[in-house]
Amino acid sequence: MISKKSGLVTRRSLLKSTAATGAALSVGGVNLFNVNRAFADMANPADVLAKINVANYVNKDYQKQYGLNGDELMWDPNKDWIRTADWEAIRKEHGGKTVRFLISSDDRESALQGTQPFKDLSGINIDLVAIPDGDMKNKIVSEAMSGNPSFDCMQFFSPWLGDFAAQGLLAKLDDYAAKWKLPLDDFYDTYRLNYANFGDKGMFGIPFDCDIQQVHIRKSIFKQVLGKDPDSTTTIPTYEEMVRLAPELNKAQKGVAGIGMMAGRGFWATYLWEHVAAQHGMMLFDDKWEPIFNGDAGMKGLETILALSKHAIEGVAAADWPTNRGAFLGGQIACNISWQDSGTQATRPDQSKLGDDILTIYEPRVAGGTYCPPNIAGSTSSVAATSPEPEAAFLLLSFLTTSSIMAMNEANANGVAPGYRSVLNNENLRKVSQPAKIWAESLDYAWCSPRLPSAFDMEQEIGFQINDAIVGKVGAKEALDNAAAKVKEIMTKSGFYAGKDPVSYASMAPGLNLGAGKKAPI
Repeated sequence: MISKKSGLVTRRSLLKSTAATGAALSVGGVNLFNVNRAFADMANPADVLAKINVANYVNKDYQKQYGLNGDELMWDPNKDWIRTADWEAIRKEHGGKTVRFLISSDDRESALQGTQPFKDLSGINIDLVAIPDGDMKNKIVSEAMSGNPSFDCMQFFSPWLGDFAAQGLLAKLDDYAAKWKLPLDDFYDTYRLNYANFGDKGMFGIPFDCDIQQVHIRKSIFKQVLGKDPDSTTTIPTYEEMVRLAPELNKAQKGVAGIGMMAGRGFWATYLWEHVAAQHGMMLFDDKWEPIFNGDAGMKGLETILALSKHAIEGVAAADWPTNRGAFLGGQIACNISWQDSGTQATRPDQSKLGDDILTIYEPRVAGGTYCPPNIAGSTSSVAATSPEPEAAFLLLSFLTTSSIMAMNEANANGVAPGYRSVLNNENLRKVSQPAKIWAESLDYAWCSPRLPSAFDMEQEIGFQINDAIVGKVGAKEALDNAAAKVKEIMTKSGFYAGKDPVSYASMAPGLNLGAGKKAPI
C-alpha cells in the first residue's frame, strides 16, 4: 500500500489496492481490420458497470466489518462519470487505440493481473510503461522534452504540476472535459483549482489523490486526562489548548507519546509548518510573488511546533509519513497531526490496533487567525503534450478518477483519497470513513500552497531550514529568514520578478486560502 514516488515515500498505490485492482488495466491490441467485429462482441456497458460495485471492489473483511450488503452506493450515479459517459460514442471514436500509461514498476505486476473494465467499456487498450519510482520526474521531463516519449499519460505528485505545465509538457484538457462532460463541479474547489488548473492557463490535470491534513486523537487517553469523553469540537478548540494539554498527554500512558507530527527534513517539515502556520494567517507570498512567510504568522506557527515538539514522540525530527503512520496506528501517539487517511486506517483491524479508540476533530483555531485545514500534497493525473492519442488518454484518466472508484478506494482505506462532494457527503461512505464528515465540512475552507514551477524544490528548502530549528541548530526567526532567501533565489531562477511571471498571482489566488473571510463551521 505504501509506495515510493520520485524518491518520496507516499501513501499512494492505486494498483496494489483491492479497489484499484478492480480498476486495473490490460495490455494487448485489437486487430484494426476486425474492429467492427470486435465491437460487436464487446460487453454491454451496463453489464460492465454493474460489476463495478462494493461487492466486487471493497475488501471482503471490511464489508463484513461494516455490515455491507455489497450493493451500497457510496457515490451519486448522476455524478459518477463512468455511469454518465457515452461509451458507445467512445468505442466508435477511440476503440482499437492504445494508450501508454506511465506507472511505477512496483505496480506493473498487479496491473497485469487485474481485470479490464476500462478496455471492456471503451475498446481502448492499455500499454503499461513501468519505471522505478525515483525516476518518475526525470522520466516525464526528459522524454517529453525529447518529443518522442514512451507514454501518453501519467499520475504524479501534484506539486510538480507547475513545473510540467510551465514547460509545456502537459496537454490542455479543457476541451476534452467539456466534450465528455467530466463533472468538474463535483470536485471541491481546492482540488479543482490546485490539482487540475495551472492558474488561468487552463486545465492540465484531473485530481487523483485528494489529501487534507487533520488532527486525530485517542479517545481513551483524552478521557483519562480530561475526565470526560472527548468530542470533535471542544476538546482541542485551539492550538494553544493543544500545547497546554501536550505534557499531560505525554505522561498519561506508558509507551504513548503526547504528540505525533511529521517533522522530518525537507518537505515533511514544510507541510507540518504550513499546517499550523496557516491557522495563524500565514501566506507564502504577497501579490508580487515576494516571500512573506517569515513574518509574524509564520513565526507563530513555528513557535507552536517547537512547543509541541517538547512533548512529541521520540525521533519526531526525523518523522516522515511511514514513521508517523506506524507509530500512530500502533498505538504510540495520543494526538496526531497527520493526513486524513490515518483516521480511516485506524479503524481497520488489519492496519491498526486502535479500532474505535479514534476520533478526528475539527481543525484547532488560533486567536485572530483563520480556519483553513491544509490541502498540501496529493497527486494529479495528466496527459503528455506530445501524446499521439491525447483524447483516449484523457478518457483513461477520467475512468481511473471517477467518483465510484475513488469512493471505494476510501472504503478500502488504501490512502487514495476522493475529492468529490458527492462522495464525501454520502452517508454510505461516511459509515466506513470515520473522518469523512469533518473532512467534507473542512474542504470549503482549505489552504493550499501554489503549484508553481519548482514548487517542490522550494518545499524541500523550507523544510530543511525548519528542521534545523526543530533540532536546535538555529533559532526560529533565522530558520524562516534563511528559507525565504532560498525561496527567492529559486523563484528568480524559475523566471519570476523579470517582468512576466510564469503564472500570475491573481490567477492562483482563488485556490490558496478558501477560508479567508469566512466564518468557521464550528
